[in-house]
Amino acid sequence: MTGSPETTLPPPGRPVRKDEIELPERGLYIESWLPERRSRRRPLLFVHGELGGSWVWERFLGYFAGRGWEGHALNLRNHHWSQTADPSELSFESFVDDVAAAMARLGSGVVIVGHGMGGLLALKAAERRPIAGIVLIASELPATIRDRTLPHLIREVPELFGPSLLGWATLPERLQRDHRDLSLADVLRIQHLMGQKPHESGRARRAMLRGVHVDPASVAGIPRLVIGGGLDQTVPLEAAERLATYLDAPFEPFGAHSHFGLILGEEGHGQVAEAVRSFLEANRL
Repeated sequence: MTGSPETTLPPPGRPVRKDEIELPERGLYIESWLPERRSRRRPLLFVHGELGGSWVWERFLGYFAGRGWEGHALNLRNHHWSQTADPSELSFESFVDDVAAAMARLGSGVVIVGHGMGGLLALKAAERRPIAGIVLIASELPATIRDRTLPHLIREVPELFGPSLLGWATLPERLQRDHRDLSLADVLRIQHLMGQKPHESGRARRAMLRGVHVDPASVAGIPRLVIGGGLDQTVPLEAAERLATYLDAPFEPFGAHSHFGLILGEEGHGQVAEAVRSFLEANRL
């Protein structure tokens, strides 16, 4: 673990134990944080976005396990603790396969929580397997409501890319100015962990920019929530609200939160986690 109990388990909390799930047939590693005593609450499956990993969810894992939910944070192939693979051979579709495999392992009662590209992956995986609920945090948009990306910008995405393409290969002080809800320690941690497996799949990003079609009917009958951040330079607040309208889902805006600050900011993640907890409790999940 990269964090300490003081930063990952905000009070009040119950005792937590950590576990892991491995899916060797796909080379996947799922980091699990479990309440000491099992409850009837639905298991949560957390799905990260580009250049992420289970590390982006560490504070959420601690928060929810300390309140009775078991949380399982997937590492897509070639991300964090999952099996190393050639990123040029990975694709958006292969990542959807990874998410679907994790869903199959956890069962149909799972609530899936996706961030960034992970939200779009969650929507596609929900077309394949039943789920109990879905939470989309700063999620990338499906093709129907996504602004058109100019063809030359899609062609310019390399086969492999790293943090520089996402604007994270610069001075930490500059990043903190651009992400005012993140502490310097938050920024340094993100930069360090992004660099563990520094190459992302250009094929997956190009597919996302071209537009991934999603059938909103696949989540129409289940509880759903969309969350956006006012300081998010990756998925603007207006885009997140557009997704909520498209899915006919409640929308929770956090005006002072950035893209990563929504889920791992030392100061701000708790407000978002509280909103998700309220959603889960209101829907008896």
